[in-house]
Amino acid sequence: MTDHLSTSKRSWNMSKIRSENTAPELAVRKWLHNNGIRYRLHVRNLPGKPDICNKKKRFAVFVNGCFWHQHQGCKRANIPKSNQEYWIPKLNRNIKRQRENLNLLEGTGYKTFVIWECEVKNQLKINNLITNITGF
Repeated sequence: MTDHLSTSKRSWNMSKIRSENTAPELAVRKWLHNNGIRYRLHVRNLPGKPDICNKKKRFAVFVNGCFWHQHQGCKRANIPKSNQEYWIPKLNRNIKRQRENLNLLEGTGYKTFVIWECEVKNQLKINNLITNITGF
């Protein structure tokens, strides 16, 4: 199947997708801050460069896009019909890299949390995250 967009238009669309400061990430950061949980953003010297982390409390939060990290069972985790020989290996590498980074962080004593893009509007998920980070 061929793409309905030209190569240049598709390239332009893809270039506009951000990896930091996305709307779901900003929402999670706001909830954490409003609950008194302080953090640092995009710490480069930790595996996977967590979106949100606190070295003293040893927690790391990743706010994952359902498409980019292929959230199991999510309708947003579809594989494009065009150029599958590119997309399938790319998305599989993203999943593998995420798993490795979580294991490395957990091996160094960090509590790791993954919030999916589709879960951000679920207040119960965010409250559970806050409870797990604070311990009460």
